[in-house]
Amino acid sequence: MAISPNRDGVLVTEGADVDPRAVIGAGTRIWHLAQIREEATLGRDCVVSRGAYVGPGVRIGDNVKLQNYALVYEPAELGDGVFVGPAAVLTNDEYPRAVTPQGRLKSGDDWTAVGVRVGEGAAIGARAVCVAPVTIGRWALVGAGAVVTRDVPDFGLVRGVPARRVGWVGRAGQPLLAKGDGRFVCPSSGAEYQEADGRLTEVAPPG
Repeated sequence: MAISPNRDGVLVTEGADVDPRAVIGAGTRIWHLAQIREEATLGRDCVVSRGAYVGPGVRIGDNVKLQNYALVYEPAELGDGVFVGPAAVLTNDEYPRAVTPQGRLKSGDDWTAVGVRVGEGAAIGARAVCVAPVTIGRWALVGAGAVVTRDVPDFGLVRGVPARRVGWVGRAGQPLLAKGDGRFVCPSSGAEYQEADGRLTEVAPPG
């Protein structure tokens, strides 16, 4: 059952758990069983789907979509327009253990959280795992089920376990077509890109 939006257009459905210390941008919608922890910041017009989790202090930009049961652990940072697919996980512990070497249950003082950073427009496919600390570049695409253990460049298309770059994608998310001499074109928008030294840059962004 949905609760009517407030004056800023924020909608929080019945059964969602939003800490009062979280900052929620205008027009954002938070669905059943989602949890937003203390000091998390979400921008404008985001969608947090059923069962998604946003950890303490996580920073999320505008127009971000977290699909069902996506898990975004602190101190992750997501840019504007990021998509996180169903059941995808952004981790925060390089050396996970429940207990210390002496067998004592670990507390927050026994480890240092490390975050995943996701650039503007990037998309993370269903059930992918991004193992912190990694950076997913602007407009990159992580394939479903991939395990990302190293940084992904802007516009990079990565797949597999561990994830490896298998091509380039444009802003539309479609694989780019090679034109020769390191030039690529988006089959959807016609935007052109140039590859040099393992990096891709926009030559003619879409209008």
